[in-house]
Amino acid sequence: MHARDRQIAALGTKHSTDVDAFKLASLTQTEQFYSNVLRDLLESDLPFMIGGGFAVNLYTHARCPTKDLDIFTTAAEFPRLLSHLQRNNRVSADESWLGKVHRGRDFIDVIFGSSNGAVPVQEEWFQYAAQAQVLGHCVPVINPTELIWSKAFIQKRNRHDGVDIVHLILKQREAIDWQRLNHVHEPTLGDTACHLLTFRWIYPSERDAIPGWLLDDLLERLSRQREGPPPATKLSAAVGLLSSSDYRSATEKWGFLNVEDECGNER
Repeated sequence: MHARDRQIAALGTKHSTDVDAFKLASLTQTEQFYSNVLRDLLESDLPFMIGGGFAVNLYTHARCPTKDLDIFTTAAEFPRLLSHLQRNNRVSADESWLGKVHRGRDFIDVIFGSSNGAVPVQEEWFQYAAQAQVLGHCVPVINPTELIWSKAFIQKRNRHDGVDIVHLILKQREAIDWQRLNHVHEPTLGDTACHLLTFRWIYPSERDAIPGWLLDDLLERLSRQREGPPPATKLSAAVGLLSSSDYRSATEKWGFLNVEDECGNER
């Protein structure tokens, strides 16, 4: 059953009530700002999905604090969304992967890609989106599969989304499309293995949440990779895919080349 066929329980921050007793008047000023933007997008019938921390809280009920609201759309639809929201809000844009909608110190991220360019939002994502109550509105939410994919490369000194991936696996193992996840991660074998092995280490009693065939496939591919010769050129995937600042020494001092998105090559 696709996640789009599931109704997720309501999400609120620590200040919000559940959906049955939801009162817009109970929202904080920040939540009211988020709610107004969601209503505006729904009324305009512009394509978007909720992602980020709000989506993680929906799927895990972890109730972790979030600094903003993440709205995902495709690169093709991004200009329309930002132009529409600009009528009633102050907006700014980074044309490479996101824009921001501002109100005072509060902001909403409108995301159509990733800082490393490896995770563009695809139209296909909308086919698998779930529906959930968020701040008084029934809105589409990114499927757990694509949510994991959107967080897989966020591994910096000051921010690491590995804990979100671990808890998505823990709480949404039945909803994750492991075949699709394996497919989208094909070019980044090491990154996939890293997150899955981390889950098994953190929750050893739940290790069966990850299908055995997937681990077998990963180990077989890693074995084939080990049998081949290493690249003749010194390469660092981390600089382009994970963090250019944290791994700067690799390219500036130690002679490694930045491979960024080598999607056609196994590492």
